[in-house]
Amino acid sequence: MSEGETLNIHDLVGGYSTFEKLVNTFYDAVADDPVLRPLYPESLEGPRLHLALFLSQFFGGPPAYSELRGHPRLRARHLPFVIDRKERDAWLKHMLAAIDATGIEEPARTHMRDYFQDAATFLINQ
Repeated sequence: MSEGETLNIHDLVGGYSTFEKLVNTFYDAVADDPVLRPLYPESLEGPRLHLALFLSQFFGGPPAYSELRGHPRLRARHLPFVIDRKERDAWLKHMLAAIDATGIEEPARTHMRDYFQDAATFLINQ
């Protein structure tokens, strides 16, 4: 990568389909998690779509999330939910496992892991 060039994780991992796979793997684990499952609606289809679109956009893909839902407002969207260290750790455990299961390789793997660790901690509100 040349000086001044930015890393586009979206393209590096193979585009939107990789984010769909990542999110589906993550939500398959959430569906059986006694800590996290109560935080989500009965159907996980909406959350799956929203997270895949958000991650795709955040990591350099097209602005489909913003076109559908407006500004991400990450913290504001999560304020109605009790998120403490227990929820943060459970969420992060499943997301990091999903990265591994999806086969995301370096350097994208480290960038994504760092982002998820920081974002999960940022969302703690209790």
